This record gives sequence, C-alpha cells and structure tokens, in this order.
Amino acid sequence: MTFAFKKNPKKLQVGSKAPEFALPSHLGGRIRLSDFKGKKNVLLAFFPMAWTTICTNQIPSYEKELERFERNNAQVLAVSVDSIPCLQNWQKTLGGITYHLLSDSSPHGEVSRKYRVLTASDYSDRVLFLIDKQGIIRYIEQIGVKNLPDNRHVFDQLHQIQHS
Repeated sequence: MTFAFKKNPKKLQVGSKAPEFALPSHLGGRIRLSDFKGKKNVLLAFFPMAWTTICTNQIPSYEKELERFERNNAQVLAVSVDSIPCLQNWQKTLGGITYHLLSDSSPHGEVSRKYRVLTASDYSDRVLFLIDKQGIIRYIEQIGVKNLPDNRHVFDQLHQIQHS
C-alpha cells in the first residue's frame, strides 16, 4: 500500500530551524519545543497511531533507552494525532511511558502539517527529527508506516551532535 502525502510546498531540511509547537502531553500540561532550547537536544518522533503493531514496539523502545538518551543530553518527544485519553490508556498497556507522548489532535494534525509529515489519510507518517539545543534540525529520517526505526541510527546521530 502506498501513502500519498498532502501537498507540502517545501520539505523541512537538515540545517533549518525546527517549527515551534505547543502540544498537550499524556503526563499533563503542554510541552513546547522551546522548553528544551539551550538545555537539551530533542528526538521528535512522529508515529502514525496508538494501538498499532509497529507503534506498540517503537514507543517502548525509547522508554527502554531513556538512560542512554539522558547520557546524550536528549529529550524524547513522541507525537501522533491520537487524543490524550487514547494515549493515556495505550501507554498503560505498554507498561507506562515516562517521556511525553504528545497529542496533535486539536486542531487535527497542525504540528504534523508544520513538520510536513501528515499523510493523505490524516495521520502522521513515521518520521524522526533530531533537533539540537539551538532548535536546528540536525537529522531527519523518514521511516514509513510499515517499518520500525533502528535506535542505533538515532544514537549515532546524537553522538555526532554532542561532539560537534
């Protein structure tokens, strides 16, 4: 199955400023990208939707590696178009997720549009962005909805960011 993307006049590029956002977290409150500016690098992981097989493997894989993300001065933020109640219930079935699962449900897909990852089916593609402490996109990996990301690539890139 092929997924068509809504028209995106220009794709985000490595080296460009990451679009700002403020989204509700399953942990409560609203999280802004700027909350981490000057403090931490950010892995911004867009995923299609809760309760699906690949997402059910992807999201806990970051939880298992949180210490390693911390050693690389990185904050994990995962974004989908699911609602907060959906994300809260789903994370319980995963054994608990302690990093922020962010809801891009209202208005539907607004941040996914900003990052040019909203599909024609109105959910986010599986795309990873590494954003440095200055808010600059340093790495983009479009995984696709049917594939599981390889965290080794993320850590290789984080290592390069930390030592550049």
